Amino acid sequence: MTSIVLALAAATLFGLALVLTQIGLRYVAPLPGAAISIPSSTALFICVAPFALAGTTVVWAAVPVFAAIGLMFPGAVTLLTFAANRALGPVLTGTLGNLAPLFAVALAVVVLGEPLRALQLGGLAAVVAGVMMLTARRAGDGRRWHSWYLLLPLAAAALRGITQATVRLGLELWPSPFAAALVGYVVSTLVVLTAARSVTGRFVAETPARGLLWFAAVGWCNGLAALAMYAALANGSVALVSPLVATYPLVTVVGSMLLVGKIEGGPRLAIGVALTVAGVALLIVG
Repeated sequence: MTSIVLALAAATLFGLALVLTQIGLRYVAPLPGAAISIPSSTALFICVAPFALAGTTVVWAAVPVFAAIGLMFPGAVTLLTFAANRALGPVLTGTLGNLAPLFAVALAVVVLGEPLRALQLGGLAAVVAGVMMLTARRAGDGRRWHSWYLLLPLAAAALRGITQATVRLGLELWPSPFAAALVGYVVSTLVVLTAARSVTGRFVAETPARGLLWFAAVGWCNGLAALAMYAALANGSVALVSPLVATYPLVTVVGSMLLVGKIEGGPRLAIGVALTVAGVALLIVG
């Protein structure tokens, strides 16, 4: 039950972060926004570290694992998602990006030897189908794209999945979700700031105060979401946690309606919600 609560908390925070991102993008471009949000999470973790890690012994063997996770998530995933958005638009990027649970569960079954029950498999399929319906939009956005661009969101989804499976290995060495989040976000901060410097010529672009605050809030939400996800993975299987975390578009739909004041979907939205909720129920029962 603990892993279920933590996974749903992570989904809630990831979904809220996406809603806040919609508002923040009114003032700041995506890459400068990421150069604000990820370091904001890192700063929060660094401030809390003396209290969260007090009395614990550093397991140095786990640090490279957590650092490797930081290279992938959120650092490389963020950059791949931006590139996919430019090439394909948000429709395909969001839809293919939500295939992360498939990669995570497949890796957990093959590498970690986790069992996959029939109800869990059905719940996984329902969640993925429902989330893809929630994130899909009307076809024909007028963008030109080439088939190889599809590798960008697929790579981002694969890295998310690999992250969720790999963190289990690191937590077996050092069972500290906070340490995993701290080390990972320090590395991701270096990745994103380096990318921002190479593209814009500055580590952090000049930003209106509103944009700075919105993206700082995005970073705190995402950072706490990652921490909750790692804690869930420390207490439960990847096959359970990964699909539950992937339900975050449900929160984004509701949050967009309440905070941004607009929502689209109609029957597609209703079917997506129903499939996702049914999938969550199957995962919990399974």
